[in-house]
Amino acid sequence: MLLSLALIFLCGMTLAKIFSYLKLPSLLGLIITGILLGPYCFNLLDKSILSISADLRELALIIILTRAGLNLDIEDLKKVGTPAILMCFVPASFEIIGMILIAPKLFDITILDAALMGSVVAAVSPAVLVPKMLKLIDEKYGTNKSIPQLLMAGASVDDIFVIVLFASFTSLVKDGSISALNFIKIPTSIILGLIVGIIIAFILSKFFTRFHIRDSAKVVIILSISFILVTIENYISNFFSGIIGFSGLLAVMSIGAYLKKSKEELSKRLSLKYSKLWVAAEIILFVLVGAAVNINYALKAGLSGIILIFAVLIFRMFGVLVSLIKTNLNKKERVFSMMAYCPKATVQAAIGSIPLSLGFQSGEIILVIAVLAILITAPLGAFAIDLFYKRLLEHK
Repeated sequence: MLLSLALIFLCGMTLAKIFSYLKLPSLLGLIITGILLGPYCFNLLDKSILSISADLRELALIIILTRAGLNLDIEDLKKVGTPAILMCFVPASFEIIGMILIAPKLFDITILDAALMGSVVAAVSPAVLVPKMLKLIDEKYGTNKSIPQLLMAGASVDDIFVIVLFASFTSLVKDGSISALNFIKIPTSIILGLIVGIIIAFILSKFFTRFHIRDSAKVVIILSISFILVTIENYISNFFSGIIGFSGLLAVMSIGAYLKKSKEELSKRLSLKYSKLWVAAEIILFVLVGAAVNINYALKAGLSGIILIFAVLIFRMFGVLVSLIKTNLNKKERVFSMMAYCPKATVQAAIGSIPLSLGFQSGEIILVIAVLAILITAPLGAFAIDLFYKRLLEHK
């Protein structure tokens, strides 16, 4: 495992630097590193690290979402209002509708299979989006209208919405029936995640005020609690299927947001600590996402798969446009939001292979499109954000 970690860091950093020098997203270099080192290419990674790949990717997500919360100003988000809520589900819904309309015409699949495929592909990637939005906040681009905060908050809830739909469509394909109770998971996941996160953050705030603890120790405490919250989410999913939902990652993000509101100076110091952790976590996350990608599957999709990805992205962008109708964003800012809200990576890597493992007839093509979505949208979205944010957003 130690050799595998060394290869992940050294090769990942090298390729990321090369791609950055070539004015390409460093993220693309990390994903390609994972593909080359992974089991579907040179197979240089130890099986022990691949067996905990999902846990390591979740660890990286916890780090970046906590950092996002520590930089998320709730007052700015309140000013955005209803559009912030619409961004949580409207763009994903439009993308799934686009998949239902287009996929059966390009591939030999049913409408239900297309809906399942849409629920795999529709989730935006916080791992790609959030670091870029934090960069915008640091450089004060778009912050006068809370654009980075809007996109960060929407991305975290967007994933909950899409994953619940995925579970529902999977149940329908598998058993031929779907329970309305499944959809109760969406509001309960959000509400319970927010409530639990706020309660824990309140307790931590009082604890940190009463006891003098080094900031590094505070980070360890918050990380440990975050691990527990994500574990609780998995426990609830297993034992209360279709009845109660709980988003551990949203709870993690709300802890950071509450600390930002109640202890702003502390949140700034903690954010700096988390940004240092992200240097290593980002490499691990995207190299392991790349390692999960079977490039042979992506090649099977051919031109039809590429057309499908770009077609449903247009539907998604239109969904973003609809969500932003009642905002004061100008045309340039709306165009930026439409582009920035497209990258996919972590959710697709996590659930793309599930339909195939369940023996669904459409399982292979769903995995193909999931892989292709990662390879196209993650680097393209990151590249578009880096290329256009200074041109399209106002500097505060």
